[in-house]
Amino acid sequence: MKILVCISHVPDTTTKVKFVDGDTKLDTNGIQWVINPWDELSLTRALELKDDASTGIKSVTVAHVGNATTEPTIRKALAIGADDAIRVNVDPADAYHVAAQLAEVVKKEQFDIIMCGIESSDYNNSAVGSMLADFSIYLRFRLFGV
Repeated sequence: MKILVCISHVPDTTTKVKFVDGDTKLDTNGIQWVINPWDELSLTRALELKDDASTGIKSVTVAHVGNATTEPTIRKALAIGADDAIRVNVDPADAYHVAAQLAEVVKKEQFDIIMCGIESSDYNNSAVGSMLADFSIYLRFRLFGV
């Protein structure tokens, strides 16, 4: 069995946030970027499941939607213990766009379990996981006729 853990690249929660351009754009200078804390909890739980031989989990893959500047976050997930990583090389526009991109990853690969953090610490929304679930149900109906 295979687990997919969706991770996002967010500012460290201790970062002092500043804005530019009339307070309309985030000033990214000096920001320390990390794996979203709730996604990291999902990754940790997936690795715990893999460590338990009775679960039958053979691999844990992380997936992320973002450009090349997010590579350190993906490397951190691999250092924590993920077996593989997939980066969709686009700048995420919004939660719907991220969920749609992750749905394409799910469509190409076969995962038995898909895990997402409960929310993101940057926008504090809980949208990607539920939208990905909806996309996945749609894909299952279309691909497998379930």
